[in-house]
Amino acid sequence: MEKKFGIRQVVAMGIGTALFVVLTMVQIPFPIPNTSLQPRMAILAFFSAIFGPVVGAVIGLVGHALGDAIWYGSVWWSWVFPEAIVGIAVGLTKKKLAVKEGGFTASKIVLFNVVQVVANAIAWIVVAPVLDILVYAEPANKVFIQGVFAFIGNIIIIGILGSILLAAYSKIAGKSTGLKAED
Repeated sequence: MEKKFGIRQVVAMGIGTALFVVLTMVQIPFPIPNTSLQPRMAILAFFSAIFGPVVGAVIGLVGHALGDAIWYGSVWWSWVFPEAIVGIAVGLTKKKLAVKEGGFTASKIVLFNVVQVVANAIAWIVVAPVLDILVYAEPANKVFIQGVFAFIGNIIIIGILGSILLAAYSKIAGKSTGLKAED
């Protein structure tokens, strides 16, 4: 019986957060200011799908906050919380995706992508712009355009890179070594 939360999850949070922070500076610009394709989102989805919603939430929150603080000098909180939403939503599908068991088949890839598209839509088309308006008094037309482009960028990165990472990991993790403990 697997523990719901233990040392593996703590280690996953640390590694996932570190990778997320480092990948903060890997950005492919979009035509909208302050919006880009970011491979770090695939890392968030990867760890969330394998280790669950708590790990996803922590990586999204802490990774984004630390990345902003380290690379930009301040934290844009209205964009931190949406990362956690994506991590939680993808993490909630952990059992159904069966990545660690080697069951990340074509139908599971479709499920993963449907969930990540819906989560990204809620996070970036609704939550981030509304928080931008409420917290930072940003103009609505600006933040909703940024939100739509962040949504598009994230679903592309997670859809391609996240799916590839999870499929590859599932093939490796699902194989048994056949090793048995000796008496």
